[in-house]
Amino acid sequence: MEPVEAVRRLGGTATRAELRPLVTKRRLRQAVDEGQVLRPRVGRYVLPEVDAARAVAHELTAVVSLRSAALAHGWKVKTVPALPEVTVPPGRKIAVDVRRRVSVLTSRLADPDVIAGVTSPVRTVVDCARHLPFDEALSIADSALRSRLVRPGDLVRASEAVRGPGRPRVVRVLTSASSKAANPFESVLRAIALDVAGLHVRPQVGIALAGGARVVPDLADVALGIVLEADSHEFHTGREQLVTDCWRYDELVLGSWDVYRFAYEQVMFQQAWVRAVLVRAEAKARATRQLRSAAAA
Repeated sequence: MEPVEAVRRLGGTATRAELRPLVTKRRLRQAVDEGQVLRPRVGRYVLPEVDAARAVAHELTAVVSLRSAALAHGWKVKTVPALPEVTVPPGRKIAVDVRRRVSVLTSRLADPDVIAGVTSPVRTVVDCARHLPFDEALSIADSALRSRLVRPGDLVRASEAVRGPGRPRVVRVLTSASSKAANPFESVLRAIALDVAGLHVRPQVGIALAGGARVVPDLADVALGIVLEADSHEFHTGREQLVTDCWRYDELVLGSWDVYRFAYEQVMFQQAWVRAVLVRAEAKARATRQLRSAAAA
């Protein structure tokens, strides 16, 4: 995989450890030398869009915000924005030619909302929750919690304080966020599942198997016995990993769990189909449990 595509798939920012299964050391070094990928510090790689957002924000006396701010904080995003995203105060006029190369949000920002020209961590999460689709915003909120720049208590306080248009959207993201999702792939799959009525999935739930073994799938609805896996074989294609995955799948199925596995391309680009599968999975699991209850009665 090419370095730019690898970093993009990993959320716009990546460590050397995350890139190692995808990109050779030589090819990554070449991409850095050519400016295709930036290395702000040893072992950390980002796409050039981060610097582009800072440059245009400086030019406009604006503030880096939304997904551009998330990337500036070192968080992973579902989609790297095509244009730098910045915020300007109400009444600021932006020339037409400038608008062609920047995405502008108009909003009032208090001093605590801005740190070194970028919206603060909590303000970034709230803005993304207000203005981005649920799956994009949830990916960023999850990453913010993983980074520990935002704590669960920060989101609780923010959800209680938020006002104005889009408040229900914001509260939904802030109360659904979890540090347990490993990456945007898993976050987006959870966002899709949360939109399915009757399905209540949680990330990284420990499941005890026969013989005392324990597995932790990406998502699980314990009440319905459904497991959802975000299959990232491009990130760990070794034979040993394949053996482990096969064992895990077989043991879960033998333990009466319904296991559904989704590829990156399906979750990111075929969401209507993924949602349709989950609707059918929920209905199937509920019908199965009703039959078992009737048989036991």
